[in-house]
Amino acid sequence: MKVMIRRDSEGVFSAYVAKKDLEEPIVAMDHPQLWGGCVTLANGWRLELPALAADTALPITVEARRLTE
Repeated sequence: MKVMIRRDSEGVFSAYVAKKDLEEPIVAMDHPQLWGGCVTLANGWRLELPALAADTALPITVEARRLTE
């Protein structure tokens, strides 16, 4: 699914899923640089993000995969 990742002025990452009209803050990350692992959203969703460079400019839309428990 297409997910837009952005960072607000306080440095908090959030994810927006247009098809679900859902925007949630990212509350946990597998890797400190965000990319190439899983992130957990505030609503409990886990998304697997692609491996990108740590200095990738934000906001960016990526193809992510939702993981089921």
